[in-house]
Amino acid sequence: MSWKKKAKARAALQKEIGFILKDWGGKIPIALVYPNTYYIGMSSLGFQTVYRLFNAEKDVVCERAFADPLFMDEAGPISLESQRPMADFAVVAFSIPYELDYFNVLEVLRRSSIPLFSADRGEGDALVIAGGPAVSANPEPMALFVDAFVVGEGEEVVPELVAVLREIPLVSRHELLEALKRIRGIYVPLLHSPSEPPVVRRWVQNLDLYPVHSVVLTEETEFGGMYLVEIERGCGRDCRFCLARCIYPPLRERSVDPILAQARQGLNWRKTIGLVGFAVSDYSKMDELLDGLMALGAGISTSSLRAESVTDKLIKAIAQSSATITLAPEAGSFALRRIIGKPIPEDDILRVAELAGKYGVRRIKLYFMIGLPRESEEDVKAIGKLVAEVLKRFEGELVVNISPFVPKPHTPFQRIGMASEEELEERLRLLRRLLGRLKVKVRAESPAWAMVQAILSRGDRNIGLALAEIAKSGEKVTPSRWEKALEKEGLDKGKYLGPWPRKEPTPWEKVVRI
Repeated sequence: MSWKKKAKARAALQKEIGFILKDWGGKIPIALVYPNTYYIGMSSLGFQTVYRLFNAEKDVVCERAFADPLFMDEAGPISLESQRPMADFAVVAFSIPYELDYFNVLEVLRRSSIPLFSADRGEGDALVIAGGPAVSANPEPMALFVDAFVVGEGEEVVPELVAVLREIPLVSRHELLEALKRIRGIYVPLLHSPSEPPVVRRWVQNLDLYPVHSVVLTEETEFGGMYLVEIERGCGRDCRFCLARCIYPPLRERSVDPILAQARQGLNWRKTIGLVGFAVSDYSKMDELLDGLMALGAGISTSSLRAESVTDKLIKAIAQSSATITLAPEAGSFALRRIIGKPIPEDDILRVAELAGKYGVRRIKLYFMIGLPRESEEDVKAIGKLVAEVLKRFEGELVVNISPFVPKPHTPFQRIGMASEEELEERLRLLRRLLGRLKVKVRAESPAWAMVQAILSRGDRNIGLALAEIAKSGEKVTPSRWEKALEKEGLDKGKYLGPWPRKEPTPWEKVVRI
């Protein structure tokens, strides 16, 4: 094990507030792995929450690890807290929000000398579990590699999971998997027969029983200057493309008093409270919450806002302490926004821009998609027109983010075919020309990588063979390398990128019911 790797892990800890260090004696050691960089992983409130939930169990020691070159070499990653390799842990648990991180999951397993395929693991090998939005929606592309998936929300599952893990030294691996399978919301691929009903997602009815807030604070992350507090979960809107809407229903709100109590605690370390939710401005008691936060002297920041529900009071409060507001119109024209289930009137978008300018917000981030169902060239041009109209009302920095539309499991658009890479590139070039005339920053996701994401999103278990082929080769992952892996396994990418026939069952519906 490299001493440099250990030194970097210790240096990261020295910059943190709130990390949990436990003695290993008599405890179940769990490595909680975020399969991407430390910077990205520590921006994840879900990752931090699972870390806290595991460590709330007295006989568990849970330590964080990352697929980050800072803490990972050819011998695999080490944990931050005690700088131990993955081989020292009884359980290796992955938190996976994004499909493209599947490659990193397998790289962690390969480098850590944990057998890639769950069927090849023996009594002395770590138990590999996984959860998060990507695998909750469709675990099948990773089903060959993961022993057990947590489908849905983790708050009520973790204690039940730990109760089974306590039996690790006493029972066989097969008996352990059988016990895990009996937990509602756990999918065990090795033991799940095609004739069985799908695994039903777990979700929390009363959020007030389970506070969700920043656990470990560090400046080395996107939200380093704030203390995050979740105020709601789920969404009451009807966007037809949105995975989050489908895997986190129903809309649930936290009460104001518990949110303020968490904010009061967070103000001991940070001056700004970051309010987290899928559409923060939709929170039904926002005025009351704002009054309470301002009475505490808190600065206020928010995740994405829904333009229709943004108030003068909310923008004014954000402007006093936060440089940025985020809006996601998704499409430039109202007609296309209506087709995708997000019929935000243009007047509301422009009203928010005016308020942002009025109160001194320094930056607006706008999110759009290209390649949407029934999208025309005029719809793409409408993005440029809408951005130009925003600029007439807002003199600060404007950042325009462009992403290719990827059909996601369980959404109303789950069976719709993906636009071709060539078509996406053409629309992206058009947008760059239109936006290049304006004083805006443009950030665009790669169409080639979007095609990879789409295959992983809607893939079946056969896709795992291509993932394994890349992992075993140890080669750098690129879209072209991915296509070669598919070809080697005899897999037709068109099957996963094209329209999914109505009469043909999808891989995810057979194993998971959202």
